[in-house]
Amino acid sequence: MHPNHPTVVERELELRLILSPEHAVPVPARLVYHSDDPYAVHVTFHINSGYPVHWTFARDLLVEGVFRPCGHGDVRVWPSKADGRSVVLMALSSPDGDALLEAPSAQVSAWLERTLRAVPPGAEAGQLGLDDGLAELLAR
Repeated sequence: MHPNHPTVVERELELRLILSPEHAVPVPARLVYHSDDPYAVHVTFHINSGYPVHWTFARDLLVEGVFRPCGHGDVRVWPSKADGRSVVLMALSSPDGDALLEAPSAQVSAWLERTLRAVPPGAEAGQLGLDDGLAELLAR
C-alpha cells in the first residue's frame, strides 16, 4: 500500500445510548479507521447537543470486545444480547460524564473486517514506516 494514499474505512450506524435498563435513545454515529493511524479506531456521535462527541481507542479493544469483555478505565467493551440480537456495549468514561452505548455486533464486525483487510493485525507498524528494529521492539 502506498503510504501517500491512506485508506479510510468509514461506517455510519445507529447506536443506542442506554440511559437506564428501560430507556435508550438512538444516536447516529460514525466509525472511522485511518490506515495511517493504524492502531486506533474513532467513534463520533451526537448526544443532545450540536457538538459531536469524539472517542478514539485501540482497534484491538473493539476487535476483542465483540467476542469477550475487555478494556478497563475509560473504555470498556463487551458483547451482549438485546431483544435476541447480538450487540456490543461500549462504556465510555470521561471528565464530562459517562456514556453506555450499544451497537449492533453484525455492523461493527463487518466494519472491523474491512479495517483488518486494509491493515491486517500485526501489520500496523509497517503502516507507520517504523524501522524493523523498533517495530520488533514494539511487537514484544
